[in-house]
Amino acid sequence: MTVFEVINNILKIAGDAFAGLITSILGAGGLADFVVMLVAALIICALCAVAFMGLTYAERKIVARIQDRIGPNQAGPYGVLQPIADGIKMFTKEDTTPAEADRWVYNLAPLVIAVFALLTYAVIPFAPGVVGTNLNIGVFYVIAVGSGSTVAILMAGWGSNNKYSLLGAFRTVAQLVGYEVPMLLNVLPVVMLSGSMSLVDIIERQTLGNGGNGIPFILVVPLSALIFLISGIAETGRSPFDLLEAESEIVAGFHVEYSGMKFALFFLGEYVNALAVSIMFTVLFMGGYAGPILPPYVWLLLKVAAVFTILMWLRGTLPRVRVDQLMSFNWKFLVPMSIVNVILIMIIGKVFVADPVTAQVNGGIAVPPLVQAMILFTSNVIVLLIGLLMVSRQARQLRLTEAEDLDRRAAHNKAAAAKVVAQ
Repeated sequence: MTVFEVINNILKIAGDAFAGLITSILGAGGLADFVVMLVAALIICALCAVAFMGLTYAERKIVARIQDRIGPNQAGPYGVLQPIADGIKMFTKEDTTPAEADRWVYNLAPLVIAVFALLTYAVIPFAPGVVGTNLNIGVFYVIAVGSGSTVAILMAGWGSNNKYSLLGAFRTVAQLVGYEVPMLLNVLPVVMLSGSMSLVDIIERQTLGNGGNGIPFILVVPLSALIFLISGIAETGRSPFDLLEAESEIVAGFHVEYSGMKFALFFLGEYVNALAVSIMFTVLFMGGYAGPILPPYVWLLLKVAAVFTILMWLRGTLPRVRVDQLMSFNWKFLVPMSIVNVILIMIIGKVFVADPVTAQVNGGIAVPPLVQAMILFTSNVIVLLIGLLMVSRQARQLRLTEAEDLDRRAAHNKAAAAKVVAQ
């Protein structure tokens, strides 16, 4: 094995070496497998904790620069020790529990949200051969586990016995469950094009060889990628969709009664979920760890960093939307457009077939993969443009209606004032 191959596969080599060491000590069997899986889970948890610390620091510095501020600069050089200082503060902060709270539900909610956030990483492929479990329903697993945070937030809102917490929890039902619909609808095109729900197979479909054509799905179905990213931001409750914890309206929302490490677990859950959304976007639409020259894990880190930077950028620039705007945008724009897009992709995939054997067996026009990708890309852009034109027209009509209403009120007030003067 060459040096280049060792560098590219260092994660798999290290994992196999550790598994071999444990097997040689404990012998082949269930105990050795359990120890290997336990150590792998602990490593993933540790990496998520380190990523949580790094992302909080990076976001605070990036958003500070966007808003013409300095950001953390006191704890350590350039403020790099700020996450550690925050952790110490959380550990030493008083842990309070409301007197009338449902204690079991109240105390379990932070743990549940942290566990569900970490469970997502069990099926994520970090490099070739480096994946916790290559499930053939990996996409379904991620969506199902990601929904678990909704249950945890409902537990926090109900268990706190606080009206503001309960209001934040009810908004969870409306927002998170609502935005799962367009997220799922825009995963379907990726599943249809790759022919599998396995995340490893989806990555392989976007690479050269192994049945893939080397075209990332973001260049084939860009509309699905855009809606998936928007839905993912809403699913994690990040700005501009942070209605669950709108400080100006519901006093921090569902976690208002939490302090210390319990609050830190909610904070960890948010960032770990946001990181999971970035990784899933990278896997589904950007080819995951696939890329030339650089090692696979480096490509994955670069792509995920680029996607998470977009999330930070949006948080530092966009204002929070109203709850009615949030739900209208989902049910009146994203969901209808997603349904039309899925139906169109199904028709195009049936008519223009990239595999000549499939075209001969099932019918359809055999075309090169690049031609099929161009047709799908064009259809996505057309659907997006039509949707934007319809929204623009509706917004213009709404503005005209409001302007007419204002003019009518002004005329009424002027007539009333003239009548008063005449009397």
